[in-house]
Amino acid sequence: MTSPKLFTPIKAGAIDLKNRIVMAPLTRNRARAEDDAPYDIHVDYYAQRAGAGLIVTEASQISPEGKGYAWTPGIYSPAQVAGWKAVTDAVHAKGGRIVLQMWHVGRISHTVLQPDGQAPVAPSAIGAKAKTFDGESFVATSEPRALELSEIPRVIEDYRKAARNAVEAGFDGVEIHAANGYLIDQFLRDGANRRTDAYGGSIENRTRFMREVVEAVTEVWGADRVGIRLSPFSNANNISDSDPMPLFEHAVDILNGFGLAYLHMVEGQTGGPRELAEGQSIEALRARFDGVYMANNGYSRDLAIETVESGKADLVAFGRPYIANPDLAERLEKNAPLNEPDSATFYGGGREGYTDYPFLAEMKAA
Repeated sequence: MTSPKLFTPIKAGAIDLKNRIVMAPLTRNRARAEDDAPYDIHVDYYAQRAGAGLIVTEASQISPEGKGYAWTPGIYSPAQVAGWKAVTDAVHAKGGRIVLQMWHVGRISHTVLQPDGQAPVAPSAIGAKAKTFDGESFVATSEPRALELSEIPRVIEDYRKAARNAVEAGFDGVEIHAANGYLIDQFLRDGANRRTDAYGGSIENRTRFMREVVEAVTEVWGADRVGIRLSPFSNANNISDSDPMPLFEHAVDILNGFGLAYLHMVEGQTGGPRELAEGQSIEALRARFDGVYMANNGYSRDLAIETVESGKADLVAFGRPYIANPDLAERLEKNAPLNEPDSATFYGGGREGYTDYPFLAEMKAA
């Protein structure tokens, strides 16, 4: 009996993957408090999950300004690069592949998390009315200030520097986070972007920032080692657009011109329902992209197998199941039972609920 395609190798751009199961990016708020660097617990956590065809790291801020939650890792300092290098070495030693998710939160932040207590930046001075985690509790996001036109090249340069740092840290590539209501998504959507300059107004203008970020990052890595994540129909972090379908058709057309390693899409509401409003279509967007397509959001084993088998997706990303099942790829292939995650240890803390979930082999031995 032939193995379902989900469990077979594939090439995502220049990245060779041993299977089509992806560990989705998962914010766990465990970076070292003094410098937002990964350390030994991250090395073990990611190495445990090296059985995935591809690991996409937790979102990692490209600059101090890009930070929106307590204890999330960065990719802008030597200590952070060294911390990530230990992670990539450990994943590679286990035969895994790992890309860094590059993150700027834009307005989804709080002054206590920003350098010198400054206001978070955004395309326009429109508050998100969302929540963030400041290290003690979930708090309302702070009112942002609009980026000046003269500042945008600096932010693009922060992406470029972060991409270079990811090379130094030994990653196999990078994923640009353009989803879930963070900075790039804020530029895309007319609910957050009311600019009247070259970065606002028309769809062409609102996709400009995304295009310039992709240009900068692909200049460092080569397009075949760069992926991007979109969430076209999600209202995560109170993001909205008056007419998302033509916006994201244009965005995908732009991305398709780069020859990227893959396109990663959140299908429906982030971590919520997969159903779409009338006139909205993931399939129509996916059809505009000629490269490898990564599907994400609420996939079961059966749905993942069926989706890859039918050609609707090339890769399937799993989020929460990877929290509690370090060997998820093996469990899915064997159709083995899954550990249940403990939501009390999702965010913050140490090894508990992070590196102590049992492997299948340990459970059988017990």
